Amino acid sequence: MKPSDFARRAGALMLLVATVVGCRSGCSREAEAEPSKLVRAPGATKLVPFGSRAEFDKYLKDAAEAQERKQRLARRARESAGNAAMAPAASAASEMAADKDESITNNQHAGVDEGGIVKVHGNHLVVLRRGRLFSLKVGDESLTPVSAADCYGPGVSPAGAWYDEMLVSGDTIAVIGYSYQRGGTEVGLFDIDGNGRISYRATYHLRSNDYYSSRNYASRLIGNKLVFYAPLYVPLAERDTAKWLPAVRRWTPAATPNDFVSILEPSRVYRPIDPSDQLALHTVTTCDLAKGDFACTARAVMGPPGRVFYVSQDSVFVWMTPWSHGEDEGEKRARSRSLLYRLPLSGEEPSVLRVSGGPIDQFSFLEGGDGKLNVLVRSETAGEAMWLPEATGGELALLRVPLTSFNRAAEEAPSTAYTRLPKAEGYVMQNRFVGDYLLYGTGASWGYGSPKTESKLVAYRYGSNAPARELSLGHGVDRIEAMGSDAVVVGGDGKDLHFSSVALGATPALGGKYIRTGAAQGELRSHGFFYKPDGEQRGVFGLPIRGGDQPGYAHLKHDSASILFVRNERLAFRDIGQLESGSAGSGRDDGCKASCVDWYGNARPIFLRGRVFALLGYEIVEGRQDEGRIREVRRTNFAPAGVR
Repeated sequence: MKPSDFARRAGALMLLVATVVGCRSGCSREAEAEPSKLVRAPGATKLVPFGSRAEFDKYLKDAAEAQERKQRLARRARESAGNAAMAPAASAASEMAADKDESITNNQHAGVDEGGIVKVHGNHLVVLRRGRLFSLKVGDESLTPVSAADCYGPGVSPAGAWYDEMLVSGDTIAVIGYSYQRGGTEVGLFDIDGNGRISYRATYHLRSNDYYSSRNYASRLIGNKLVFYAPLYVPLAERDTAKWLPAVRRWTPAATPNDFVSILEPSRVYRPIDPSDQLALHTVTTCDLAKGDFACTARAVMGPPGRVFYVSQDSVFVWMTPWSHGEDEGEKRARSRSLLYRLPLSGEEPSVLRVSGGPIDQFSFLEGGDGKLNVLVRSETAGEAMWLPEATGGELALLRVPLTSFNRAAEEAPSTAYTRLPKAEGYVMQNRFVGDYLLYGTGASWGYGSPKTESKLVAYRYGSNAPARELSLGHGVDRIEAMGSDAVVVGGDGKDLHFSSVALGATPALGGKYIRTGAAQGELRSHGFFYKPDGEQRGVFGLPIRGGDQPGYAHLKHDSASILFVRNERLAFRDIGQLESGSAGSGRDDGCKASCVDWYGNARPIFLRGRVFALLGYEIVEGRQDEGRIREVRRTNFAPAGVR
């Protein structure tokens, strides 16, 4: 990895921590291009695709000319004011579950597997770690490294590439990454046999901008279908659309731009609904991994660039919000209107709903079994790109609408569909739907915990007439997770880590609490937590932890020290022990060439077929419950040979 690649990503994160409220557009792992700024490009009166490539090209030509007129007028205004300086606009950069028996990923929805760093294939664990794939045999009470492979494949340069997520479908491993050098999403396909041997198949390159979000995952697996979302900011300066529209090529060292094959014709691109000063192509790509090759189709909706996307078992939802660029308050209020698109995974036509504000992240959504969509929205938002979910601000409301409200006429959700909720006071907001409740509160996230945190948890029973209730915790809200039909809230107070149980019956109420002194969360991603029930209101959960004097971003520099396991007995918590790394902070050079910063974490609790594991960097430690305590029974180190 080039030092400049790390510097750009780390610089973005440091800016997030230093400014407390997080980065805005352009704060990224590497500087992300903004969309071209337009002059109120005309919108459509309803959701319709472009009729032809000629119609698509004419639309972009008109938009580019409008942009040029705006720039000329702006330049003249500045010159007349005695200021000829001009800032140029930035250009755009050219489920079957992992295991049928059980999932080891803390997914938002059952049956919708999310890209992660550890998955199951038969009797093997597959781990994605610092640009490499590893397999370890766990069948027959074993724990043995078997195979390893570079994520980028032979002949593929890893420079400027980040390999973030992995999914396993049948005997296929799909690694999702982003290459700043090549300017697009990469999908590496690998074969894995019954003995756990990993072999490289191919790498495919798709045109897109960076999909990264500090909370969301780019990929999902539903049955054999790999589904992933990627934005593409419209480069109006490039009139030849064939050079930038979404396309795929099989990557080889001799690959050229001429090797791209289009996967998105203009007839599958839907026109913008509203006039906008900024345009992005929001693309959902679906690939059938059961066919052995990389057979993909794509659909896209053109609209404003601020985005949050959510995947249910039936649909992909994309919430689009304009980015503001210093407009007056009147324009900002007008721009608070957003668009929510629904793209059914069945292939049916997309539909849309006019909405206001925007969600915090994917956990702000719930497509319930009652035919309604619930979304927690806030008035001040710019989407979830990069570090944007880590900012808190604005009024809050719950949007609750029937799925039948979505249509091609772009009708507006009525005011009665919004229920005003208590405002979240504090630093970084977390939210989650658990059972019949929406829960949210504020905490510390990537920075240090506040010793004076007086955060409250708001619990609102959606679909009822009961008012929202505020529960005083005495600590921050850094994580909200389901424990069956109840919940656990994890948060720091600046020195200790608190675990508070929440009963979600007819009336929400706090249950038991466990305090781990001198500790903080070791992972911020949702996959860092896992709860394994073993009875009604009974079970065990695991969470990576580290010293309480360390900030949330510490896992980017150091392996997690340990994974803590806690037993839940009817909402009473009891520490049953931890599994620790034997090499955390060793600092040995592992020869890393790509993804040398753990943006997606490096530690996971794993519950598999009655066994308990802790993934800790390059180690996997197995534990066993003995007399109410979890004790180590074996461990293995799967690092490259020179590092073990």
